[in-house]
Amino acid sequence: MRKPEIRERILEFIRHSFDERGYAPTVRDIVKGCNLSSTSVAQHHLNTLEKEGRIHRDPQVVRSIQLMQKDIVEVPLLGAIAAGKPIPVPGSDTWTNPPEETLKLTADMIGNRRNVYALKIKGTSMVDALIDDGDTVVMEAVPTAENGQMVAVWLKDEQEVTLKKIYQEPGRIRLQPANKQMKPIYVKPQNVEVQGKVVAVLRKVSR
Repeated sequence: MRKPEIRERILEFIRHSFDERGYAPTVRDIVKGCNLSSTSVAQHHLNTLEKEGRIHRDPQVVRSIQLMQKDIVEVPLLGAIAAGKPIPVPGSDTWTNPPEETLKLTADMIGNRRNVYALKIKGTSMVDALIDDGDTVVMEAVPTAENGQMVAVWLKDEQEVTLKKIYQEPGRIRLQPANKQMKPIYVKPQNVEVQGKVVAVLRKVSR
């Protein structure tokens, strides 16, 4: 996992602690909750987050971590998507249904993108891309994608949707899992509608 992703995971763990307990976690809590190797690794990432202005700490006080307010963007959570075998959904207008809930994300997580939504992951076909069952993916709604990008794909004939890496091949589209134990899906180009591409992943925090 890249260092920025680890820091996002730490921030999410800190938010969970405030939401559920009402106070900040200790460094040891962060090591355990984020599966870090040591307190020194946690301290390194906390120091970086503090330099970036995303948290504030008082070195003389235990549990002194404070989240610094940044621009917040509300992103609709529109449901679930399969990272495994495609799952049936009611229709191609699924993405325009009223959201299950709204996620509050910092603006720097989505950049200047405007057409953004989130989906819960079901399945493990993208685990090698660090997307696991129960995680949440943040998507940018786009109609096209480049080879190798992770996309939400609507399969028109099957009336199903799936999350895979997309590759255009002669006369067909290959939807590739990021899991060595799973085989790719091959479909005709006219059967594929790209619903969006992955721009961020929110990891499920172990409890």
